[in-house]
Amino acid sequence: MPWPFKPKSRKQIARIEITGLIAGNTRQRVLDALKTVEEKKFPALLLRIDSPGGTVGDSQEIYSALMRLREKVKIIASFGNISASGGVYVGMGAEQIVTNPGTITGSIGVILRGNNLERLLDKIGVSFKVVKSGPYKDILGFDRELTDPEKTILQEMIDTSYQQFVQTVAEARNLAVETVRSFADGRIFTGQQALDLGVVDRLGTEEDARRWAAELVGLDPEKTKCETIEEPKRLLSRLIPGNTGRMNSGLSAGINWLEFELSTSGQPLWLYRP
Repeated sequence: MPWPFKPKSRKQIARIEITGLIAGNTRQRVLDALKTVEEKKFPALLLRIDSPGGTVGDSQEIYSALMRLREKVKIIASFGNISASGGVYVGMGAEQIVTNPGTITGSIGVILRGNNLERLLDKIGVSFKVVKSGPYKDILGFDRELTDPEKTILQEMIDTSYQQFVQTVAEARNLAVETVRSFADGRIFTGQQALDLGVVDRLGTEEDARRWAAELVGLDPEKTKCETIEEPKRLLSRLIPGNTGRMNSGLSAGINWLEFELSTSGQPLWLYRP
């Protein structure tokens, strides 16, 4: 075997998909995939993002892992149909971003939702007796309205999370914080508008992003292929394959949304909600 020997992976580009809601399962899968990219010493990573966002902490952990990996690997992000809110935040971990002209992106901001069932509980004669160590221990309790002091506490938390988001975008895109604030008001915009605002680098397809990644690491874009770090199928996917029809696909998506809603109630979210 001639020396120096170059592993096969060095002649390929890694590819990771971030699809759907960004939460615990997605976070762990992506973190594991990023470790694989580093261990196999891929020269570049194509990060395909098609996500409306998700939880703040999970988005931040993926972003931090991408920033660490960037010390060894070139990372190019490709925005798909939608890359909004937490999807944008994760994309800031890439050195370069390619988006379709019509991609739905933006929605930079934070949302927190709670459920108030007080009137319903009154109608059916159900009440709760709460013993707590402090006045705010049951903040966002579903059996009562928020008090004004609680609203202030939650708004301050949301404002802090929002500032973290704005600061990250400003640093990643080399923009002034006030410039980012001017469009980081929760609005969505197209990929073309994102380019005009400086949020992305180029318009193009995932194939364009692949070719660009190859060029950045000195590989022939005509010959360089991607090795996708596969996502293990969830139990629901095995029981209801996504390619058996739109009904199954819609059911799966609906169940995912329901699971997400139940598990993240009361949490700050970087999430686009149509």
